[in-house]
Amino acid sequence: MKANEILDEMEKIFPHAQCELHHSSSFQLLVAVVLSAQTTDESVNKCTPALFSAYPTSKELANAPIADIENYIRRIGLYRNKARSIKELSYVLEEKFHGEVPSSYKDLMSLPGVGRKTANVVRSVAFDIPSFAVDTHVNRVSKRLGLAKPQDSVEKVEEKLKRKIDRDRWNKGHHLFIFFGRYLCHSRNPECERCPFITFCRKDKIGKISKG
Repeated sequence: MKANEILDEMEKIFPHAQCELHHSSSFQLLVAVVLSAQTTDESVNKCTPALFSAYPTSKELANAPIADIENYIRRIGLYRNKARSIKELSYVLEEKFHGEVPSSYKDLMSLPGVGRKTANVVRSVAFDIPSFAVDTHVNRVSKRLGLAKPQDSVEKVEEKLKRKIDRDRWNKGHHLFIFFGRYLCHSRNPECERCPFITFCRKDKIGKISKG
């Protein structure tokens, strides 16, 4: 089954797949994505309403005491490092970009705490620029479905997905892969009985390679 056909099947299961991080501006999206590293969107969404109420823009967050920021996000993993990152990226946004979130890879990745995955999400969700962010769900699903090799880096997975999937489907495709991985093709105990790709899934083969 080709990559675009796989997307068709995923969309039948998750027709409303979209970004689940709550935000009302590109700045808030950027902060939420940084906070979501190695934790769940659900955990981030529990913290950000109070955080964004206190510091709705980069100007307020850049001037906030680090201890106060930590208190708002204390319930999520690596909160101390993340508090420092979002304060520093807010400062850089004010100093270099007049408080406006940039849309280019180069500018986004010049911000503290922002890597390629975060840049891709912001470009896709905030600016509707065709992008394909590879997080842990996208990485896992891509390899199980044979769209990438088990040893491929996240950069290689992104490259292959963008080559195999129509450009105008990248943004929605990213969310479809995430929903499929988050709600069906779990890392542990995937719901294989619900999967339309079970006939060519490589989960067991990948498991043997990992153990080997």
